[in-house]
Amino acid sequence: MSNSADSPGTGSSPADTRRFRPVRVLTVAVFALAGLIFFTSFNTAKGTNIRTDASLLKLSDLIQERSHKNASLDDSNGALRDRVDTLAGRENGGSKAGTDKVAALEKKAGTQPLKGKAVTVTLNDAPPNATAKLPGYPEPQPDYLVIHQQDLQAVVNALWLGGAQGIKVMDQRLISTSAVRCVGNTLILQGRVYSPPYKITAVGDPQKLQKALADSPAIQNYMVYVNVYGLGWKVEENGTVTLPGYSGTVDLHYAKPVE
Repeated sequence: MSNSADSPGTGSSPADTRRFRPVRVLTVAVFALAGLIFFTSFNTAKGTNIRTDASLLKLSDLIQERSHKNASLDDSNGALRDRVDTLAGRENGGSKAGTDKVAALEKKAGTQPLKGKAVTVTLNDAPPNATAKLPGYPEPQPDYLVIHQQDLQAVVNALWLGGAQGIKVMDQRLISTSAVRCVGNTLILQGRVYSPPYKITAVGDPQKLQKALADSPAIQNYMVYVNVYGLGWKVEENGTVTLPGYSGTVDLHYAKPVE
């Protein structure tokens, strides 16, 4: 009986037994890749469940820590600025007219405390189990129940339009470079993080300020969600209050004093 080249009999040559088989090579490569993936996953998880929110909690803690640190630095910066201003005034011995002009510019820039009659607006999220209170409206989506950036901006813009001399959001004074931003349902203002309820206080004529709030189309739209889904809205006159001066850094490349 003759032996063919593909016969499994004993007549196969050594060269035939050493012949590479692509299927086997591919199988080995797949198992090697799978092992590498398992090792990488284990090394990343360090024996823990990588689907948990632990990393998010750590990030939240880090944000809060940085927020507190920024607040402390703002206070230190404000104290140093007051000391520098005192020393500069003592050294320069300038004229009263010059000193008054500098004080007026500082007041307009928002770096000095401002005292006057005030109105405070408080915005808050709706209850988590809120439902539509009026007929004809759909059941709320999650976005309907939280304060958004445009809601805060609408209040701030309306108060400026109503002649506000100065505005404080939470515990910080707004200046020309301030930006009201929200990430999720948290407010980020000048390096610090806040959660609702949000309080916005403006010094000015209370009647004009309240009229500007009532006339704002953006706030009128917000009031629909207040009445239908229970978003928080409160406006109150505070009598005479003192807004703090802005104590953070000012990074301007081009600016000129307001005449």
